[in-house]
Amino acid sequence: MKVVFLGTGTSQGVPILGCRCPVCASCDPRDKRLRTSLAVFVRGKVWVIDTGPDFRQQALRARLPMVDAVLFTHAHKDHTAGLDDVRPYNYLYEKRIPLYGDSRTLSQLRIEYAYAFDGPPYPGIPQLSLWEIEPLAPFCLHGVEVLPLPVWHYKLPVLGFRIGGLVYITDASSIPEETWMHMEGADVLVLNALRKEPHISHFHLEAALKVIEKAKPKVAYLTHISHLMGKHEEVQRMLPRQVFLAYDELELVLPEPS
Repeated sequence: MKVVFLGTGTSQGVPILGCRCPVCASCDPRDKRLRTSLAVFVRGKVWVIDTGPDFRQQALRARLPMVDAVLFTHAHKDHTAGLDDVRPYNYLYEKRIPLYGDSRTLSQLRIEYAYAFDGPPYPGIPQLSLWEIEPLAPFCLHGVEVLPLPVWHYKLPVLGFRIGGLVYITDASSIPEETWMHMEGADVLVLNALRKEPHISHFHLEAALKVIEKAKPKVAYLTHISHLMGKHEEVQRMLPRQVFLAYDELELVLPEPS
């Protein structure tokens, strides 16, 4: 199984429009962050976790040959605004793309993309199907078990995902007790870390490191990073062993899920 970080930035991306801070002005490509998204290549299929406003650019950059499914963590626009850009895959392969999310997320997608779901079919609309999933209720996708993990984004319930040895959690500020046991034994934990200072709805760096210390994955990568975190090279030097800042286009290879 291979994962590709399509984007590792927060809702405004990095650089932020109009900002001239050292991070936004950095020439290091690792400091250029599109909105957070992940591609999972497994058993000949391509899944995408969240289609933010940069999805078209990300798919072109990563040369995604297909999108066989989209998994949504939640309905905020920085995670859903690029959904319409899956249309070329509909036409190339003449197939609907299944969308997996909780009831709150699917209801919001029906509103924001009403033209794709309501009324007579309009030529050129995206061909989508909605599949409701529930926290801690595993489902099978292309022969692979996927476990939705409940976490809290301040007071909003959102989903992380366990896929084989991968645990992927973004936009979280706390993890409920029932989720911890399903994070154990991970080969890779991907976790959001917005900045160094505390934040009401996201883990900051210190909080994320405490989660990693408790979960004890073999290796951890931080994502959903803002310009307030600091330059990639400088922050990486501060991190414990086996903890890394993710960056756009980073690829990881994991054992194939059984």
